Amino acid sequence: MSQVKTAALIVAAGRGHRAGGGLPKQYRDLGGEPVLKRTLRAFHAHPAIDTVMVVIHPDDQSYFELSNEFIGANYCYGGNTRNQSVHNGLQALSNQSPDHVLVHDAARPFVSEDLIQRLCDVLAGSDAVVPGLPITDATFTREQDAIGDSVDRGRLVRVQTPQAFHFSALLSAFETQGSGKDYPDEASLMRAAGVPVSIIEGDPANIKLTFPGDFHMTAQTGTMITVSGSGYDVHRLGLGKGIWLCGVEIPCEFELIGHSDADVGLHALVDALLGAIGAGDIGQHFPPSDPQWKGAASSAFVDHAMVLVNQAGAKVVHADITLICEQPKIGPHRSALQDRVAALLDLPPGWVNIKATTSEGLGFTGRGEGIAAQAIVTVKRHE
Repeated sequence: MSQVKTAALIVAAGRGHRAGGGLPKQYRDLGGEPVLKRTLRAFHAHPAIDTVMVVIHPDDQSYFELSNEFIGANYCYGGNTRNQSVHNGLQALSNQSPDHVLVHDAARPFVSEDLIQRLCDVLAGSDAVVPGLPITDATFTREQDAIGDSVDRGRLVRVQTPQAFHFSALLSAFETQGSGKDYPDEASLMRAAGVPVSIIEGDPANIKLTFPGDFHMTAQTGTMITVSGSGYDVHRLGLGKGIWLCGVEIPCEFELIGHSDADVGLHALVDALLGAIGAGDIGQHFPPSDPQWKGAASSAFVDHAMVLVNQAGAKVVHADITLICEQPKIGPHRSALQDRVAALLDLPPGWVNIKATTSEGLGFTGRGEGIAAQAIVTVKRHE
């Protein structure tokens, strides 16, 4: 049986003026990054999602590119209404032939991995499924400035996105019902086309940012946490003409022996970066058995790790590296090492600390047989 191919269609072509702030709300800052970036990352990182298509307004191209950096989602331009924008997105996805599609509002950046997975699971046995939440407040009709008749809230539900559909069924509904009609959402369109829509329990945290107060509320919920990752590495010393440490070549009568440039400081740093985002270790990403890494500059490994850090929505805020060796002397080069690591991590030099120590003649480092390095990286990331 072939594997089901699932696409995420993110609707980001609206203007979002009610949210204030000058920018369309999907590009406003939320915890140090655009709202859309957090939304994209949720789908890009999910194992059930094979491709992501974003529908944007033509005027927002530059904002979108900033939000899409390190993610690489596809995009197309929207229409004058939400219905037209979603239809455009489906047509843009047609050449990828997805089996299922999840349509999601860009301004719902708190969508969880669990909700996406539950929708995908239920969609295996349904043509359409949406998440919904019960109404907990007393509900009435409105008669200008007064309340009208009471409404049985037990029969009402607040529907969220993502809304999940068989791709061909949703596209067919647009083509038969017409994208020019004003449907409040895709579930309404499917019902108009005679397709039953299932419902699952939604997620109260999956709010839609609509008004200025929504941004203030989420800013106070503390969605960022501080975590650390540690790294440790060792390389043997041999006779040579210089070594690479922390991205700086130090002339001396030794060399570090390894498959790449054997930069023990940067190797420990890479492991610390990967550890902070739960992305394994350097050997998994750059196996020493792979000939393409022979003699490679370890700065490339740091660059790769930083891409993963960005994709995880994390920001490095501090790095501390300890070099353990008898030779060469690190003191004269400390400032250069600090500046180089800071540049690789896109940090001010004062946010990087380089230390050196000996092992008092004990062990392999004490005998001058090799150099060891320890690194601790601190990052801020979303919960």
